[in-house]
Amino acid sequence: MSNTKALPLLQPEVEPCCPPLDERPLTAEEAERTAVMFKALGDPVRLRLFSAVASHEGGEACVCDISDVGVSQPTVSHHLKKLKEAGLLSSERRGTWVYYRVEPAVLAAMGQLLTRAATVWRPAATSPGRP
Repeated sequence: MSNTKALPLLQPEVEPCCPPLDERPLTAEEAERTAVMFKALGDPVRLRLFSAVASHEGGEACVCDISDVGVSQPTVSHHLKKLKEAGLLSSERRGTWVYYRVEPAVLAAMGQLLTRAATVWRPAATSPGRP
């Protein structure tokens, strides 16, 4: 007879970088942390690399599959490093290749930051009664 007990799998809690923008003003620390992530995505090459990883089957991609973004391999490595430092990607070496994956909790938190504000915001030009 075995004494092993199966433990339930816990769903990771999404730790938002900060509250939705329409909830309250950001603290200085929240603004700094959030700005690092958005700054990393503010470069077109980094945004393309991030998108390539996020849209790759299984949510992870070998660097060999995503490096065709119009810059040299050392530049690709530099940009991937910046995305990792911002907490947007994680990586794992498998043999000679490095595989990158999007950090789902961070992505969800960034989405939460903007989604709620976007659902209540309407530009003045599209408001009812406006031309």
